[in-house]
Amino acid sequence: MMTSLYGAILFLLWLLLSGHYDPLLMGLGIASVGLTVYLAHRMDIFDHESFPVQLTSRLPAFLVFILREIVKSNIDVLKRILSRDPNAVSPRLEEFPLPQKTDLGRVIYANAITLTPGTVSVELTKDSVIVHALAKDIADDLFTGEMARAIPDKVVEP
Repeated sequence: MMTSLYGAILFLLWLLLSGHYDPLLMGLGIASVGLTVYLAHRMDIFDHESFPVQLTSRLPAFLVFILREIVKSNIDVLKRILSRDPNAVSPRLEEFPLPQKTDLGRVIYANAITLTPGTVSVELTKDSVIVHALAKDIADDLFTGEMARAIPDKVVEP
């Protein structure tokens, strides 16, 4: 059932993006979508690798949150660069626990950390993420868990 739905959506997307309605090209489009769906079905990735639809309701709030954090972090890093204080930059590696229970939630969290200037996810394990932070107070912000709670992962502990 899900395979047919993905195939239909993929073909409609192909049709909208190509804009060609000739019989030959439509046949080639159907063949390419069919081959793609067949290979994806054989690899068994339809329900395991896709983004769960029930999490999309929290996605807009997360996008607003992450964009706000990126802007705030950019301003903070700029201030540190322009500062004459020699202690403005004090790089460190910190390990943070992961409250997310799914692989998707963990990856979104690690990528969100890397997207915000001043931090880079170095290593991701099942229980923790090691982060390189530009300064101690930047790392301390991650310890509050605000970003972890913003991740649209249905099984995050509050």
